[in-house]
Amino acid sequence: MSVTKELAAYLVAAQPSQIPAEVKREARRSLFNYLGCALGGCRDEAVEIALRVLGPLSGPASARVLGRQERLDPMTAALINGISSHVLDFDDTVAKNFIHPSSPVASALFAYAAAHRVSGQALAHAFTLGVEAQSRVGNAVYPWHYDAGWHITGTAGVIGAGVGIGLLLGLSAQQMVWTIGLSATQAAGLREMFGSMGKAFHPGRSAQSGYLAALLAQGGFTAGEYGIEGPRGFAHVTAAQCEIGRVTADLGSHFELMDNTYKPFPCGIVIHPTIDACIQIHREHRPPAAQIAAVALRVAPIVLDLCNKKQIATGLEGKFSVYHAAAVGLVRGKAGVGEFTDAIVNDPTIRQVRERVSASADPKLAEDAVVAEVTLVDGRRIVKEVLHAIGNVERPMSDRELEEKFRDQAGEVIGPARMDEVVATCWKLEELSDCRPLVEMLVARA
Repeated sequence: MSVTKELAAYLVAAQPSQIPAEVKREARRSLFNYLGCALGGCRDEAVEIALRVLGPLSGPASARVLGRQERLDPMTAALINGISSHVLDFDDTVAKNFIHPSSPVASALFAYAAAHRVSGQALAHAFTLGVEAQSRVGNAVYPWHYDAGWHITGTAGVIGAGVGIGLLLGLSAQQMVWTIGLSATQAAGLREMFGSMGKAFHPGRSAQSGYLAALLAQGGFTAGEYGIEGPRGFAHVTAAQCEIGRVTADLGSHFELMDNTYKPFPCGIVIHPTIDACIQIHREHRPPAAQIAAVALRVAPIVLDLCNKKQIATGLEGKFSVYHAAAVGLVRGKAGVGEFTDAIVNDPTIRQVRERVSASADPKLAEDAVVAEVTLVDGRRIVKEVLHAIGNVERPMSDRELEEKFRDQAGEVIGPARMDEVVATCWKLEELSDCRPLVEMLVARA
């Protein structure tokens, strides 16, 4: 049996009863974090532009957009959900392949569930296996695919979204093979878009395109049988090397959601260690900005590959600047949504400190580690080493911390009066017989 067929056969046969309890718990955490991120980003300028442009082109408006008053056709709603949930770069990340797993899959599923009766258990199951498919495909091509310049959330995410919708549609194994192929042939997303609205477009488009792939497959629209592993399939075309066996290795016994992590800071995950270290220096020593003569960072090589932007002018660019990360951590002692705005990026004090930051790659450092050294004008040196940044699998965010993050992001959208009820409902998602009331609870106040 081919890899694509073996994966498809497993996906359609797997039952909720076969998913371990700890995996179901991580699915709840992932979906809860996702919904907070979608609400946090639902009023962003990128979302407003997309709604203004695409709203008039929408088909029958049967699906509510998360956090919004508007209704659109489900596939367009999936696109907007994907943009909202990723635009702040606050969504989850599987650190071993740098896929943001929830945004492509959950954006499609909640768009579908806004227009159709779907139980919470069915949605969570489709989400778990959609993430499983996209992450395993990502594993097979990482790091070569990413090194070539592909944004793996966009490229692998479309497969996860297609699988998730396919499971809600009850596709056969053959239809799931077609869904994977039709998803793979739409795979796109360039890392050149980092620091612009184009990055958030990737998971949105993946959600929309995966949704389309599943619908076409349900209708009998065929695709190549070897969409993943064929000589001109996804893996071989988009990566100089690949390890196809990773797609099905330990299938059904190891679940990719167990490798998921949640962001305490709304920016590129590889600069989280720098933020963590600099916030600790701020809290422990409070060095005045004017007294900071130099900041030397030793970081993993991938940090300079992804986040080496020093001359920046916008908040979006700041999310991919290790220099800005150090500056806000040292000067402001925090790195929330407010630290990645145009105003803070152009703040004279932040800019002054940012210009004094240097970074060098140390191949011996893990991707979630950093050594930060601050030299003051009087010659004193402050050194802070972080071996595992907060939010990583070794220092995971607790349920309570995820709840605080949700409340911070969702507060202005849904208001304090409904917050406790919304939070409680999100945590018991799998108990819902119909997800539509939850979607309605997440609508912004009029």
